[in-house]
Amino acid sequence: MIPSSVAEKNTGYRKPVWMEISGRYPDDRDCLAAFIAFEAAEVLDGIKPSSLINLIDRPRRCGRNLYAIWKEHGEDILRESPLDVRVMAERPGSLLVLFYDRAALERLLVNKGVVAILGRAGYREACDVDGLLSAFASRFGSGGVPHEIGLILGYPIKDVAGFVGLGRLRFSCQGPWRIYGNPRESLMLAESHLQCRCRMAGRLMAGCVPCECLGCPVGDSGLQRDGIFLSHT
Repeated sequence: MIPSSVAEKNTGYRKPVWMEISGRYPDDRDCLAAFIAFEAAEVLDGIKPSSLINLIDRPRRCGRNLYAIWKEHGEDILRESPLDVRVMAERPGSLLVLFYDRAALERLLVNKGVVAILGRAGYREACDVDGLLSAFASRFGSGGVPHEIGLILGYPIKDVAGFVGLGRLRFSCQGPWRIYGNPRESLMLAESHLQCRCRMAGRLMAGCVPCECLGCPVGDSGLQRDGIFLSHT
């Protein structure tokens, strides 16, 4: 995450937090949809190819157990969203879920720098999106943390290479991730991520329909009035 001092200095935006939004959506399904839209805002905005979200089986500070709600409603909520989803690891009491843009990942896998790092990290057979995600899931499942997953989470190639020990650039500063070499472009990217999150937070705070924020079509099943989503019965 972006430290508040970095965010305020570079963007003028204050990093939004989920607790400021959760109370706007008393319905469990709407709450989960809003949470996913908030956490995957950069993917929905086309800035990042994917976001990794850890759902823990206990009530959050908002009072809801999003893990349990995901188990019951997650598939239906995302059925018409442009987001693809894959559970990367299921452990006792938690789910590690990847929300991603398949087309963006396909474009990423033709980048020579990305392919080179993945090859050196042992992903020689992961030449397509499904194969790569299966390889990541296997490493998570064995108890490891594949740090090279930063490539599909939208971190700059130079920073991922530096972090996993495959680059020659030296560590330069700590932002939302460890930055190597000239930090300018990395910090500019971090600013764009924060701005996406702030824009989505603004929409949700205004009471926008969560499924619409997820890119789902909104038909006659609901309406928005005075900032509140009302489901027809």
